[in-house]
Amino acid sequence: MTDDFDLLTIGAGSGGVAASRRAAGYGARVGLFEAGRVGGTCVLRGCVPKKLLMYGSQFHDAFEDAPGYGWTLDARPRFDWPTLLARKNRELDRLNQLYLGMLDKAGVTLIPHHARLVDGNTVEAGGRRYRARTILIATGGHPVRLAVPGLEQALTSDDLLEMPELPRRLLIIGGGYIAVEFAGICRGLGAEVTMLIRSRHILNGFDDDIRQALEVEMGRRGIAIHAGVHPASLAPVTGGFALTAQDGRRFEADLVLCATGRRPNSAGLGLEAAGVRVTEAGAIAVDDWSGTSSPTVFAVGDVTDRINLTPVAIAEGRAFIETRFNGNPTQVRYANIPTAVFSNPAIGSVGLPEHEARARGLEIDVYRTGFRPMKHTLSGREERVMIKLVVDRATDRVLGAHMLGADGPEIVQGLAIALNCGATKADFDRTIGLHPSAAEEFVTLRDKVS
Repeated sequence: MTDDFDLLTIGAGSGGVAASRRAAGYGARVGLFEAGRVGGTCVLRGCVPKKLLMYGSQFHDAFEDAPGYGWTLDARPRFDWPTLLARKNRELDRLNQLYLGMLDKAGVTLIPHHARLVDGNTVEAGGRRYRARTILIATGGHPVRLAVPGLEQALTSDDLLEMPELPRRLLIIGGGYIAVEFAGICRGLGAEVTMLIRSRHILNGFDDDIRQALEVEMGRRGIAIHAGVHPASLAPVTGGFALTAQDGRRFEADLVLCATGRRPNSAGLGLEAAGVRVTEAGAIAVDDWSGTSSPTVFAVGDVTDRINLTPVAIAEGRAFIETRFNGNPTQVRYANIPTAVFSNPAIGSVGLPEHEARARGLEIDVYRTGFRPMKHTLSGREERVMIKLVVDRATDRVLGAHMLGADGPEIVQGLAIALNCGATKADFDRTIGLHPSAAEEFVTLRDKVS
């Protein structure tokens, strides 16, 4: 049997849901394929559950800081991982139902099966074939492990979100944002955490001053970071696992997390049958309009491996629908997209880091400050904030704004608007600060450091 639609979307994550709902709102007949739960990586295996766990881990600091503000804790606080896990899962169930309700209200037909392209207009799923004038692929990505003997025994980030109990000792392979965030979460909840990174510092691509300052703060919290470690093998030992590095160093832990990147979910989709080209990294190759090498097949989100952020996938999906179904040609602007690392303390960043601006040959001025936040003057915690601006010397335009510190992501979201409006350092300077706040430091920076 053949069912006809105007749009068939494969993948019910953030990008696929946003595109499908908008297309249905414009009167299109939309079918949405999803073999698992609706919500995708962000809602089910990424941003949302990870940030809920991050909130839970921050109570550790709050309990430690409370006496400085006159609070007496009559009993030693105790943490129960199964309780947090159950409450996190209850919230994910609620969000899944919310997504199902939104799709139903929009008139999107949800087809709960794995989908495979037969050609550029036909999708096969659950033993049936469905046809449409346009097909959109939004299947996201998945975590991958290094090709190292024994490393199949390590957890991925997906696994860690569902582990039945918190380990006493956790070994994390990788230094990207997923590794850094889980390091902070598990350390805050009481685990001993060791990170093994292959490069010199964590968070490649972020501003050097900011990421190195975060390393200092993570060290203050007892997270051990070992640089230049290239894993050679992982083997079980009594009570856990032992990882041996290529240089002979050995590390033991109860559990091992491999957080060494993600790859697009492009396998098993029948892309060859539709003439859809895939890159060597497994990403669906697309143009500026999210078009693939097939004239009727489009792709958005992490499966294209452009900028792998939830709001970007949503923006790409909506831009595609505006262009294809509303006669409103729309492209996504990839400049000045804010991003965050929900470490402890957190990072907020928008625009160019210093090293990237210099690599582009730009003449820049750099403004930077570091200070102990007011909150910790009474708590006694030795934690510092770092704030940094990168400014084009010729135009005075602010090219990058970066912050390490509590509420950094919240603050930088507002700065992203300023950067997208072309704000100059003079605009920052004539803005009166909100006092007392950490955010006011962005408008009081006066002395160039380089």
